[in-house]
Amino acid sequence: MITAFAEMLKRHAGQGRVAWIGLRPARREEILTVETADVTAAGLCGDHAKECKRAVTLIQAEHLPVIAALAGLDNLQPELLRRNLVISGINLAALRKAKLQIGSAVLQVTGPCPPCSRMEEVLGHGGYNAMRGHGGWYAEVVEPGRVALGDSVTALTSAE
Repeated sequence: MITAFAEMLKRHAGQGRVAWIGLRPARREEILTVETADVTAAGLCGDHAKECKRAVTLIQAEHLPVIAALAGLDNLQPELLRRNLVISGINLAALRKAKLQIGSAVLQVTGPCPPCSRMEEVLGHGGYNAMRGHGGWYAEVVEPGRVALGDSVTALTSAE
């Protein structure tokens, strides 16, 4: 039975896709929406992240309407959440500790990216709690490359 469970952990219904890319030039500055971004060890070029296990932030596209509903909003623009990549079509939670090919870059999902208190500012009263469990994921850069809108997101290794 353990083998069957281990095999299930490796299965995904399909590849994901990059649905949105954002750069945070500096803390608390407006997000820049871009169509492509070069990825270095320090994260996306033009973003203020540093080389570490939190170099790139990812969030599940399918969670945006959930966060909006929980925050009492009609819709939610991804730049408000201050994540770098919005990924659709593959369950990021199932990829914790996995290596992902995104465009020509390889990232390793390192852990959950919890919401910050700023979410109360941008989403309104209850915004912090609306994002709990939906805040996205941190990743470190394994291999630099380039990501673009529409690029596929493929698991290279399974989650632990």
